[in-house]
Amino acid sequence: MNHDTPLSPRPLRPLSDDPRRVMTLARLRAHGVPAAEANARCRPGGPWQLLLPGVVLLHPGPPTGEERLHAVLLYAARDRTAAVPAQPGADEAASARPEAVITGLAALALHGFAAAPPLPSLDAVDVLVPPVRRLRSTGCARIARTADLPVPEQISGLPVAPVPRALADAVAGLQDADTARRLLAEAVRGGHCEPAAVVRELNRARLLSRPHVVDAVDSLLAEGRALAEDRLYRMVREYGLPDPVWNVDLRLPDGPHLGGLDAYWPRQAVAVDLDTRPHRQEGDALWSEHTRKRERLERLGITVVHVTPRKLRDSLEQQAVVVRTALMASGDREPAAYVVVLPR
Repeated sequence: MNHDTPLSPRPLRPLSDDPRRVMTLARLRAHGVPAAEANARCRPGGPWQLLLPGVVLLHPGPPTGEERLHAVLLYAARDRTAAVPAQPGADEAASARPEAVITGLAALALHGFAAAPPLPSLDAVDVLVPPVRRLRSTGCARIARTADLPVPEQISGLPVAPVPRALADAVAGLQDADTARRLLAEAVRGGHCEPAAVVRELNRARLLSRPHVVDAVDSLLAEGRALAEDRLYRMVREYGLPDPVWNVDLRLPDGPHLGGLDAYWPRQAVAVDLDTRPHRQEGDALWSEHTRKRERLERLGITVVHVTPRKLRDSLEQQAVVVRTALMASGDREPAAYVVVLPR
């Protein structure tokens, strides 16, 4: 017995029965298969094949889409010796961060995007890794180092980037403007995420200057607002709220314009303001104007309920409760100033 011989060799038969049929050379060695034997089995005409450096496909045929995903993750996460060692007292959450996250078109396919190519047809799988990893893109693995590794979602046991990040990474590598537009549109129409989240990721990736991305974002925001308005109408109808006046402008009699509102209950002086802006940052011109409008209305005794598309999508009943509470509380407030209500 020498140092290459495992102390407790495991039989080879279970390896062929593994549904994924993808393993690293290190894992094979733990099962009793020395590197020399694994390499021999991966020669042309052999029963196995080396799919990626250090990653073996345990059958001779083409890999399935799932096998390629697992192979890429094994390749990207197989060696942690290049990682910075954890310091004493380091945050436990930091040590739990994933080593590799699937992103781009492969991630969108896993999220169920119809506009994304099927997994087997992709030439490469994009995978995000920390910047300290010393890996190169090779074969079907396309490596992207990032200091901003997203918290992944688990899909079929795989770590997958959230839709906004996967979209931005996919669009960054697309030359086909039509495909980019279809993917961005499907993100909103399919209810995968809100336009604001997509725009934030596109802005972070510095993609908003691309002409076809700008056009797609304009359509995305318009469609996102239409969907949010539909949810607002449904909230009023399904939860038995009194009918408001829709899409109005408020003015003081013979005075200045106070701002536009998506829904307004004149008798109770309660307004709903639907915020579909892609950015909500202090100091931003849109944010400042939005804040000034709300403060002007509240000084006049008008209660403003601020809602976002995400709130309407994820907690419609809760938003209905907030509006109903504001309507019921109107009798306990001082009467609001008289304002003129005009169609917008």
